[in-house]
Amino acid sequence: MTVPERLRAPEANRSNALHAGAWWVWALGLATAASRTTNPLLLGLLVGVAGYVVAARRTDAPWARSYGAFVRLGLFVLALRLVFSVVLGSPIPGTHLLVTLPELPLPAWVQGIRIGGRVTAEQLVFALYEGAKLATLLICLGAANALANPARLLKSLPAALYEAGVAVVVAMTFAPNMVADVLRLRTARRLRGRPTGGVRAVLQIGLPVLEGALERSVAVAASMDARGYGRTAAVPPAVRHTTTALTLGGLLGVCAGSYGLLAAEGAGYGLPVLLGGFAAALAGLWLGGRRQVRTRYRPDRWGVRAWLVAGSGVAVAALVILTGSYDPAALRPGVVPLTAPVLPLWPAAAVLVGLVPAFTAPVPVSPEESR
Repeated sequence: MTVPERLRAPEANRSNALHAGAWWVWALGLATAASRTTNPLLLGLLVGVAGYVVAARRTDAPWARSYGAFVRLGLFVLALRLVFSVVLGSPIPGTHLLVTLPELPLPAWVQGIRIGGRVTAEQLVFALYEGAKLATLLICLGAANALANPARLLKSLPAALYEAGVAVVVAMTFAPNMVADVLRLRTARRLRGRPTGGVRAVLQIGLPVLEGALERSVAVAASMDARGYGRTAAVPPAVRHTTTALTLGGLLGVCAGSYGLLAAEGAGYGLPVLLGGFAAALAGLWLGGRRQVRTRYRPDRWGVRAWLVAGSGVAVAALVILTGSYDPAALRPGVVPLTAPVLPLWPAAAVLVGLVPAFTAPVPVSPEESR
C-alpha cells in the first residue's frame, strides 16, 4: 500500500522550510512528558520517538550532528546518578542487600549524609529511574538542537529579544560546531594512520578545535558589527518606562497566575491573572521592539505542517499529564516492594503521537541528491 502523492511530505526547500520554533515546541512537549514519569519503558519509548524523528528529518548541517553528543551526555548523567547513589547512599529503604561498602564516619553536624554503607537493589533501581528521566530530558533537548536551524530561530524572535537571542544562538551553535570539528579532525588523523584515542591524541586534537572556535568567534563578531548589531533607535523616555513596566508586570502576572493554577486555593484567580500577565508581557515586547532598527528578509511562515509538528508535542505532554491525574502508578512505578515496570497502554499510545513530524515535516535533501 503506497501513500498518495498529495499526502506525502514534500522535499524541503527555502520556501517550505519548517519553522524552527515548531521543532522546539515539539521537543519541549516530549521533555514535559518525560518529566512526569519515571517509568523506564515510557522513557525508552520517548527516546526512541525522538531518535526516529531525528534520523528521518535532520540535515547535514553542523548542528544536526550534535544529537549523538546529547545521547552520550545523557548516558553519562545516568551513570553518574548511579555512582552517587552507591557512594552517598539513598533514603529509599530496601531489603535486597547487594553489597556493604566501608562507611566513612562523619561529624554530627552533617547528620543525614553518609558515605558508603549498605547498597540495596531498591536504591539502585530508584536511582536508575531518576537518572533515566534526566537523560531523557537531555536527549529531547538534543533532538531540538539537531532539527532546528538556530539562525532561522533567531529570525523568528520578537525584536525586543533580538540581542539576547543572538547571544543564545551563538552559545547554542558553539557546541555543535565543536563536535563537528572534533569528528573532522579524528577522521583526518585516522586517514593518516595516526591514533585517535589516548591522552596525547586528545591534546593534539584539542588545540586545532580551540583555534577553530576562536576564528569563528572573531568572524561572528565582525559579521555582527557589519550588520549594525547593538544599534538602537531613539525612543522617548516615556515609552521606555512603559515598556519596562509592562514587561516586568506581565512576567510577575504570569508567575502569579501559574502559581494560582497550581495551588488549590488560587484556582479562581489563577487563569485571569495568567492571561492578563501574558497580554501585558506581549505589549511590553511589542513596545520594546520599536528600539530595534532591523528588518526581516523572507520571514519563516508558521504553516499547517508547523502546527502539526508543534501540536504533536503538545498533545504528548497533555495526554501524559492527563494520565498522571487518574493513574499515577502507571507513570511512577514503585520500588518498595521491588516490582518489574509495566508499559501502560494509553500513555504509550500518547507518546507515539510524537512520531507525527517524521511523516509530515518536509524531507531534507542531501547535497548529492539536489544536484
